[in-house]
Amino acid sequence: MKPKISIIVPVYNIEQYLRKCLDSILAQTFTDFEVIIVNDGSTDSSGDICDEYAELDNRVRVIHTYNGGLSSARNVGLKLSRGDFVGFIDGDDWVFKDMYQTLYELCNQTNSDISICTMYREIEGEIVYVDRDNYIKEMDNVEAMRQLFKGNLYRFAVWNKLYTKKCFEHVQFPEGRIHEDLFTTYKVFAKADKVVFTNYAGYIYVKRDSSILTTNYNEKRLDAFLGWNEIISFMNKNYSQLAEYYLSCFAYWVVDNVYYITSQVQKSKDRKKFLSTIQNHVENHYKHIIKSANLDIKYKTHIGLLKYDINLLLLSINFNKILNKRFKQ
Repeated sequence: MKPKISIIVPVYNIEQYLRKCLDSILAQTFTDFEVIIVNDGSTDSSGDICDEYAELDNRVRVIHTYNGGLSSARNVGLKLSRGDFVGFIDGDDWVFKDMYQTLYELCNQTNSDISICTMYREIEGEIVYVDRDNYIKEMDNVEAMRQLFKGNLYRFAVWNKLYTKKCFEHVQFPEGRIHEDLFTTYKVFAKADKVVFTNYAGYIYVKRDSSILTTNYNEKRLDAFLGWNEIISFMNKNYSQLAEYYLSCFAYWVVDNVYYITSQVQKSKDRKKFLSTIQNHVENHYKHIIKSANLDIKYKTHIGLLKYDINLLLLSINFNKILNKRFKQ
């Protein structure tokens, strides 16, 4: 019988986290699901653990593939999924036992194509809890897209959401790139007639020092700006009324990356090379970004310096660092 939900779990060399993840899925109060574990060429014992769980529960299917990366593993899972709904959990994270019950009921009760919850972070084995008042927000397509780029309720991560299968028709994750959620989530939201959000926290994001986005800045992270080129082109064509929001979101992303580069990249040659790449992407959208009412003067100043003079930008950032140190003393 076809399950209601397909839960896709990509796995690569996460043996110390994997059991907790899979145990949390199998303990769900909502039981009508399949788990598709895609072992992405692990070289540790992760593959054996996956097979162990397939023997333990007939809702678990395991696919062993070569190491094609996170996007490839998710695409394999999507292709094999049979559920009416699709969810994603990274194999080093875990979920509270009522997460899928909550998300599934929200979709059904509000006739929504996507339901979203919030998450807590786990750092060094401790969950960082945040007090929140109960809150549910129902949104049409445009409002859901606006909130995606506004970023206060939810962001691009695919794993704290439940989607009707139709949202992924003709949509795949970009293989060979990182920041895969950035490249994908807006396309999925574009296919949703209605979206519902709850500030119930069901997903636990485990912060690992060795994850791709917590290691020192490298050239691969500039993939994000290829994604932003696609996003802005798509949004200009289909959601131009939201320009204030997606261009501001892009500007925040630019400035964040500038700070990562100046604080994490040691070689001056590499710093200027990476900043020059971002400068080229900013050039195409500068005149619209600088007019944005959503951006404060600090961000506009950094964007302006980046566009016109990288050396002056670096001088300004270093000067601010010196001032901040003196004020802290």
